[in-house]
Amino acid sequence: MEIRIIVPEEKRLDVFGVYDEKLKELRRMYPSVKIHARGSELRLRGSQDDVEMVREKILDMMRGEWDPLEADVDEEAYLEEGVITTFKKRIKPLTPKQLEYVRAIEEKDVVFAIGPAGTGKTFLAVAMAVKYLREGRVEKIVLTRPAVEAGESLGYLPGSYEEKVYPYLIPLYDALYSMIPYDRVRRMMDARVVEIAPLAYMRGRTLSDAFIILDEAQNTKTVQMKMFLTRIGPRSKVVITGDITQIDLPKHMESGLVEAERILQGVEGIGFVYFSKEDVSRHHIVKRIIEAYDRFGK
Repeated sequence: MEIRIIVPEEKRLDVFGVYDEKLKELRRMYPSVKIHARGSELRLRGSQDDVEMVREKILDMMRGEWDPLEADVDEEAYLEEGVITTFKKRIKPLTPKQLEYVRAIEEKDVVFAIGPAGTGKTFLAVAMAVKYLREGRVEKIVLTRPAVEAGESLGYLPGSYEEKVYPYLIPLYDALYSMIPYDRVRRMMDARVVEIAPLAYMRGRTLSDAFIILDEAQNTKTVQMKMFLTRIGPRSKVVITGDITQIDLPKHMESGLVEAERILQGVEGIGFVYFSKEDVSRHHIVKRIIEAYDRFGK
């Protein structure tokens, strides 16, 4: 497979680097893809999966979201192990903790992923859900989030409950669309093979043969968390993600994620993976922002 990418003049430094140092590093990291540069044009040649993966990296560089010169020096060691193949691209863990997370999802029935934003908790969980669906290991994907303000800040807005909580679910749609073509996602949703819904919609259901993700779980109430955990049916896989430093519940109310962490440690079939700012895989500035807030808090 061969594709061409035109790099706008204002993005050349982001992609090529000084004296092409970024391009050279990209070639070193992904030797299976031939990268030819001519003026502002890049030609990528290799297998479809590898070419699409490098294409995504180059687009991330254009957006300022990734820099090969600032990537973890041990990244290469994790490129093949833990690879997640979705309908659109291959996704690979970039840190030891991300690899531990992928392994835990394979090995445990329920996995709690706790840590700051930008560490790949939700993105990798959705990628694993798509992989399981693609391989026929589950029959459906269920993505859910608590909409903590649906009855408050959004209460004055016109429209149905679904329309009011939609903004809370956008990150889940974004992750899904990055891994499955848009039209296919819509067809899957029409057939209820993929379901994205607020946590309140889980009450009274039993979810079997499904990959279920509860995102932003720090904003669940304790009764909501117990309700969710008791929805799990046979042959299902569950991933629960959250950041216990970003709880939006009223101060007098305990987070269901915090309580579950305390109650479920050591229960067979349940795993906990803890991320830190060192695992942030968004724009490098995110890690610095988290560090600055940590210093301020102390």
